[in-house]
Amino acid sequence: MDSMERVGSEQSAPSGANLAPIEKIGEEDQAESIVTEQYDENEIQVLKGLEGVRLRPGMYIGDTGPRGLHHIVFEVVDNAVDEALAGACDHIQVVLYRDGSVSVEDNGRGIPTGIHPQAQIPTLQLVMTQLHAGGKFSGKGYKVSGGLHGVGVSVSNALSRKMIVEVHREGKLFRQEFARGEIVGEMEILEGQAERTGTKVTLWPDPEIFTETTTFSFEKLSERLRELSFLNKGLTIDIREESSGKSHHFHYPNGIREYVHYLSEGKEPLHAPFYVAKSVKFVEAEVGSVEVEVVIQYNKSYKEDFYSFANNINTYEGGSHVTGFRNALTRITNNVVRRRGWLKEKDENFSGEDVREGLCAVLSVKLANPQFESQTKIALLNPEVRQAVDGVLDEFYTAFLEEHPDIAKAIFEKCQSAKNARDAARRARENVRRKSVLESCSLPGKLADCSSKDPSQCELFIVEGDSAGGSAKEGRERHFQAILPLRGKILNVEKARLNKMLDNDVIKSMIAALGTGIGEDFAIEKLRYHKLVIMTDADVDGAHIRTLLLTFFYRQMRELIEEGHVYVAQPPLYLLTKGKRREYVYSDEECERLRQEMGDKVEIQRYKGLGEMNAEQLWDTTMDPEHRVMRQVKLEDAVEADRVFSVLMGDEVKPRREFIIKYAREVKNLDI
Repeated sequence: MDSMERVGSEQSAPSGANLAPIEKIGEEDQAESIVTEQYDENEIQVLKGLEGVRLRPGMYIGDTGPRGLHHIVFEVVDNAVDEALAGACDHIQVVLYRDGSVSVEDNGRGIPTGIHPQAQIPTLQLVMTQLHAGGKFSGKGYKVSGGLHGVGVSVSNALSRKMIVEVHREGKLFRQEFARGEIVGEMEILEGQAERTGTKVTLWPDPEIFTETTTFSFEKLSERLRELSFLNKGLTIDIREESSGKSHHFHYPNGIREYVHYLSEGKEPLHAPFYVAKSVKFVEAEVGSVEVEVVIQYNKSYKEDFYSFANNINTYEGGSHVTGFRNALTRITNNVVRRRGWLKEKDENFSGEDVREGLCAVLSVKLANPQFESQTKIALLNPEVRQAVDGVLDEFYTAFLEEHPDIAKAIFEKCQSAKNARDAARRARENVRRKSVLESCSLPGKLADCSSKDPSQCELFIVEGDSAGGSAKEGRERHFQAILPLRGKILNVEKARLNKMLDNDVIKSMIAALGTGIGEDFAIEKLRYHKLVIMTDADVDGAHIRTLLLTFFYRQMRELIEEGHVYVAQPPLYLLTKGKRREYVYSDEECERLRQEMGDKVEIQRYKGLGEMNAEQLWDTTMDPEHRVMRQVKLEDAVEADRVFSVLMGDEVKPRREFIIKYAREVKNLDI
């Protein structure tokens, strides 16, 4: 979830800062521009092939950062999964190589390679070098597909400095190489294996496009591949990374039912899961029919785990299918509990927020002509899908609750408890506001604030204990570094609702210092420091406090992690001294290597606590932007991160014990 990097305090200028303000252009300047600037037929530019993709990559992959980088792999993977949806593929293999390339191989039918009747070039070449060339428009090659825009694999080709495509079909191996969307030589036809079919695409991302990074994340790719395996029961997906030796084997015969079981690990379920799969036909609509698949299960946690998909695409921002699901879930729950008499006439209905507390659900829809918000497919727009999902739940989920009154009663009690807690949290927030903690300029007494008022320059060190806090206050750079000492361990928010958090002094101090508010009041634009640095001792207690703080940020202020504001300080473990030479080291391995290098009579000091360092040492090793080492907390595999927090910080002991046993041998720097 985090990555090691050296972090300084330099701030980049805003893009576009060198542009002159429009207001400064006078009428004379504009007239001069009209006279001297030509606009005729010579100014009309025609982009050929995939030039437009390279010129405006963000139009096709969202951005050219890490998200866009992984998108070019997902487009290739989606094509392989489409083969599985067509019943032609049951195994996909992804490999990350040491040279920075990645390959995606399937055992599907293989991309057609014959001469295309209209283009008069090999079909493989056409598919790889032309937008809107694919087998997903007529509805004959693929009935259901995630890549219906027909630009996927050609876009991946355009944004790769090199791509090699190998196709097995008709007993032959067809191979063609490309560079930045252009062919490199003609298609080769080699001897193949008689029964083997499928496609293998190997690509090297183009550093001219992906200037931030061209390194693929094993975790981010694994998250998506795990999803795809859950969503397509019976499909096997393997991923392997050469440099680390890490690998995953994903195969789930029961599909999204196993997905909910995976998501619920570490949580105590309230009932057996509800599952339905139903195809809804629309005679006159373009979608033809919509396949709806839903799993619903409640647990005793206080959070919602809900994931929605359309044609295997994770619709992060929802859409019509999510609207249909949420409306139906709230309406059906209220209707059933009222018919049972558990909600009286004078009682107000449960809100959607009440009904979704403790919910673990997966919704998957498949349809022939999906309409997405953009090429990156983050929200589904088809209005018929809302109707289909609503109708399926109305029929089957209603019957499920009516036939299982014990389950309905357990869900009612969960909703009632959530409603009571919501009311209590509202009162607590109002009380906190009255005390000027969340919204006023009142700051906690222990906070040693910085003088700068520019959040982009400011850092807040959340420090374990008053002793270390004192050293940090003395050693800091007062202009941009603030210190907030914490006394003791904070509340484990995995086991607490918001109203209980707002009664906790440590959490209230952090909320006040950050300035963002919490819950319904949370506003990241009010963040007072753009670097939040967790600084704890290098022992078991320090690790526990760090985990509690990360749980708080992840569960209550997740945007802070997603926007890259949360860091973990890395104070040294040892100081090695010999004569005038002093070396700080950060691991046992580094300590042993340096001890041997420095020879005899080396004095070794082990730092168990930050309080053992004086102000100067703490600045030199842990706070000075020129020399410090930090870990930036990053969210690469959200589902896995969510599961690990639930396992380690939740109520269930058995999953936690199993987790500890499984990973015990991998622990480093354990101090008991």
